[in-house]
Amino acid sequence: MSTTRPYSPGDRGPESGDGGASGASPGGAPTGRRARRLDFEGESGVVPLARDFARQALYEWGWMPADTADRRAAAEDVLLVVSELVTNACLHAEGPDELLISLDNKVLRVEVSDGGAGQPAPRTPHRAGRPGGHGMFIVQRLCLDWGVIRRSGVAGKTVWAELGAPA
Repeated sequence: MSTTRPYSPGDRGPESGDGGASGASPGGAPTGRRARRLDFEGESGVVPLARDFARQALYEWGWMPADTADRRAAAEDVLLVVSELVTNACLHAEGPDELLISLDNKVLRVEVSDGGAGQPAPRTPHRAGRPGGHGMFIVQRLCLDWGVIRRSGVAGKTVWAELGAPA
């Protein structure tokens, strides 16, 4: 599903601060909202940098190391979505400004901000055999929802995508 809603249904919208584990469930798993932010200013090699940053968050939040095929697939999906969103910012918006990854119970949210004016959309019709143009199609297929938040009064946007946690 693609959407231009700034937030997914029921989302409270962006929250400020770095977040952090805010307690634990009876089984010991952390609960509450946790977030990590990466500023790309002055950085090169931003796609591998973003993947490494996301991988560190997944380790910190217990998604990795994955002990089942489902957990491994969920972690790889997150890394792929991060790669696609950051790559799109590089190709279509002169590079990303910031990456925010947050986890709120069972939903992981990836946000990539950039200064571009373009509107991301899956290529329609999708042609699997043609090179390029697959990024947002992949994001659409892997995610629960995705969308774009426009910056008011200035050029730029944040492209967000949400993925479900493994069972």
